[in-house]
Amino acid sequence: MKRDYFLPLPEIALAQGVRLHRPVQHLPERVTLESPALDVMTDLRQCVALTIEPEASIEAANAWMIRRGVRLLFVTDPQDHLVGLISATDILGEKVVQAMQARGVSRQEVLVREIMTPHAYLEAINMDDVRGAKVGHVLSTLKRAGRQHAIVVEVREPTFHESLVALPEQIPLQTVRGLFSATQIARQLGLQVQSPELGTTFAEFEALLAH
Repeated sequence: MKRDYFLPLPEIALAQGVRLHRPVQHLPERVTLESPALDVMTDLRQCVALTIEPEASIEAANAWMIRRGVRLLFVTDPQDHLVGLISATDILGEKVVQAMQARGVSRQEVLVREIMTPHAYLEAINMDDVRGAKVGHVLSTLKRAGRQHAIVVEVREPTFHESLVALPEQIPLQTVRGLFSATQIARQLGLQVQSPELGTTFAEFEALLAH
């Protein structure tokens, strides 16, 4: 091979104030109950999952939510495994007071792991089912679960090598692919949800589904 086969690439000066690329998903502003479920799903292939560690304070979690304009964070361990979810509702709810009383600490000392919804209490929707679903199906799912959010996972069978090293509860293998948010869906449906409370949001959904 000739020595000049791999020529150096041209370089340019770096502009002042250059920004880092941040992936952003652009969901439709308006949807209907008949719209594809994918139109209301936060797709983690198109936007960065916002995470926090279980030992972080709830004050840090709240500040992170406010900074990024979200109401939920994935709680992950150092190996990036999902260990739970924490929402703005959790931080503003009774679980914080219970944690304070249980350990005799101030609000600033309450940790994410004490009020998060642990992995063991979470359920998910298979991405294969989401691909053929509509917004109305998602609303019914959220209502049945009585939750503001629903996780979407991609499921695949392990390779032969993976099956040798994976624990039984890890087969088939799952990866969190997306998230449904009742508040987000309400906005896209054009509903005027004045309160983030679960009951209020579902009352709006009930009225819409009734029509």
